[in-house]
Amino acid sequence: MLQNSIHNLLKQNNGLVRFLKNVRNRYFLKIGIDFFILLLCAPLAVMIRRGPIDHYDVQLTLVYVAVAFAPKLLGLRIFNVHRQSWHTASIPDLLKIGYAVALSSVLIFGLVTFLRPQVVVPYGVVVIDAMLSFGLLSVFRLSARLGAEKLITAYNAQSVANKKRVLIIGAGDAGTMMAREMLRHPENGLNPVAFLDDNKSKHKQRFMDIPVLGSIEDLDHVAKKVKADLVLTAIPSVPEAIRRVVEITSKLKVRHQILPRLSDLLNGKVSIGQMRDVDVQDLLQRKPVNLNMSEISKYISGSVVLVTGAGGSIGSEIVRQVCRFKPSKLLIVGRGENSVYNLQQELHRYHSSISYIPFIADIRDEITLERIFSEHKPEIIFHAAAHKHVPLMEQNPEQAVLNNILGTANLAELALRYKAARFVNISTDKAVNPTSVMGASKRVAEYVIESVAQKAKNGQVFVSVRFGNVLGSRGSVIPLFKKQIQNGGPITVTSAEMTRYFMTIPEASQLVLQAGGMDNNGAVYVLDMGEPVKIVDLAKDLITLSGLTAEKDIKIEFTGMRPGEKLFEELLTAEEGTVSSKYEKIFMARKSKLSIDNLEMILAHLKNAAERGDQDSIRQCFHEIIPNFTGYTVNQVKTPAR
Repeated sequence: MLQNSIHNLLKQNNGLVRFLKNVRNRYFLKIGIDFFILLLCAPLAVMIRRGPIDHYDVQLTLVYVAVAFAPKLLGLRIFNVHRQSWHTASIPDLLKIGYAVALSSVLIFGLVTFLRPQVVVPYGVVVIDAMLSFGLLSVFRLSARLGAEKLITAYNAQSVANKKRVLIIGAGDAGTMMAREMLRHPENGLNPVAFLDDNKSKHKQRFMDIPVLGSIEDLDHVAKKVKADLVLTAIPSVPEAIRRVVEITSKLKVRHQILPRLSDLLNGKVSIGQMRDVDVQDLLQRKPVNLNMSEISKYISGSVVLVTGAGGSIGSEIVRQVCRFKPSKLLIVGRGENSVYNLQQELHRYHSSISYIPFIADIRDEITLERIFSEHKPEIIFHAAAHKHVPLMEQNPEQAVLNNILGTANLAELALRYKAARFVNISTDKAVNPTSVMGASKRVAEYVIESVAQKAKNGQVFVSVRFGNVLGSRGSVIPLFKKQIQNGGPITVTSAEMTRYFMTIPEASQLVLQAGGMDNNGAVYVLDMGEPVKIVDLAKDLITLSGLTAEKDIKIEFTGMRPGEKLFEELLTAEEGTVSSKYEKIFMARKSKLSIDNLEMILAHLKNAAERGDQDSIRQCFHEIIPNFTGYTVNQVKTPAR
């Protein structure tokens, strides 16, 4: 009723709305109100301290007003209280008022003491004056904020038709911030009607007059009760809760969206524009990575950093993560001009303070790489460029050799020659007991890094970082499944028992940066990938997230294993084992010493075979250097089924 009355009043006089909006920013009016409060508080303080004012107290009051007014103005001026925006007044603004009042009170105490014994002003008057000044200055600002929000919300609310009723999962910081944003911006057509939170102490409480109606287990009946059009999950760091919400909202046919974790936001604040549909990554993500920021900053900040494969999924995320630590120069190297262009535009928009240079270059091009190293002398190299499609490399093993092995050797030798401090090679779990050309090529690339590490000078560190599949990366199974769902199915899965390790792109990239800061030259680091996930379960999750039902709406077909594929992936060979590091999610594989002469000879054979296109010789070389390589022969390689 009150909201409708206010709306009708404002509708009759639109000029009043404009007046109210202008008043909030009327600098002179705010100054005038502050002056009035400061003048009023002094006699009130005397009256409260001394009781009814007699002739003597009037004189005392006049003296005190004269003494106190200048210090009060000085305090407000020093802390810029007069420049505060009242309609967005917050706790930091009130703290500024507190500082200003405290400073002025100290000055007033000094003046009052100086005037004694000619004029005796009780010290209690100063204390009461300070309390009144802080209270009234704060109350006026908070009242202005509440009044402005109420008026503007009431005026705008009626102009937005068909507002969606939003049920928010999580009444913590993110959830309440999101509800506040919805209330402040009714033009977005979102109306928060209730919270759900598993913290029972919040049940039956109200946040911004929005009730907490239960826990996630109550979602089914609460969503029906409040007639929710949209469920918003604001606890994205708890994948179990997200999965439960997805299951319920899918049955209810209610749209479900999610907010990013506050730790993933640059400014720690959420906005309506950050709401997005739930993705399979949200269901599989684990606890947030706890990074040693000071250690990463120590080796990246102020350094010249080069990232290869910068246009790819992992490479581009490494670039984003590196930007957080303010390198002196960022060299982004990629072969695909469109990918590098898109990354360049992103850097220009979000990291304009970072000095970066894009290079369209192939890591097989020794001449171009030499020019980049000689001119810019990179100190830190993150090597993410690689051919990674298993079936394609089975058909084109010479390209795997030229790019994954010899390209890595080019970079590592240049890093050694130009005295780079760190070289981090991105490897894969497919390098363990490889059954594919791609896996074998990445295993040999690890050997290359280990051999170069043995030649490294003091202060140089060459390492490899090995991890499994990355959710959402180019060529991964998830984009393929999504496309198949869009086409109406079926989803093709190799085997019902096939499993893979998964981690998110940001998590993998952050751990790569952390591993790069460790000083174990020649090490192969293994990232904690958690528990392996069945590919068929991943397919079912994607079908559910699409609002469909597996086998009913979208069929799942099993096609059989393709050349080079494994039923399950491993992160270590049987001989390796791991040594724990100082970081919970990073381990170091035990490695046997490698014969540099033997490696160099086999690399020469591989190069010769690749340049001739001799696929049999390439596989034979892999068998010589990796005894447990079980790759296919040429006549076993067939065109992939999908």
